Amino acid sequence: MRRELTDCWAGVINAGGAVVPMDCPLPPVTPATLEPAMERIAAQLSPQRLRLLRATVGGSLAGWLLLRREQHPLVAHCGVVNHVQTHVGFRGLGVGTALMRRAARIAREEMGLERLQLTARDGLGLDAFYRRAGWREVGRWPGALRVAPGDDRDEILMSLEL
Repeated sequence: MRRELTDCWAGVINAGGAVVPMDCPLPPVTPATLEPAMERIAAQLSPQRLRLLRATVGGSLAGWLLLRREQHPLVAHCGVVNHVQTHVGFRGLGVGTALMRRAARIAREEMGLERLQLTARDGLGLDAFYRRAGWREVGRWPGALRVAPGDDRDEILMSLEL
């Protein structure tokens, strides 16, 4: 399963996706480049703290995301959605939408969370996707993401009340 996840992840990054881990070089990347980040994720998985949700189509991995509970007592009622990605071969089929619905249901019903948050890179249309899923923009970090020299993008802060 880890190989499927890193293959998907590399494909998404190389297609312009915004899910580049902190210790990973900018694209192009290989699945091997992402293995250390995937190992860290796998080591932290826990039903109440960090969940990896997968979507499959015809038995093949079509997408995945991470759902994390914040640990500090001041924000323990909140969760964070990270690494939302749809395999490039399955885009346009509703995979991302299904993953987001499932994440909200699990966060509310199984993890007891009251709110979710995420950040998205401006310029990819991601904010419109999340708005259609019920999320609202609550702020921006202007120019926070440098995709390339001379190409700075806002980091969009989004929230979903469960």
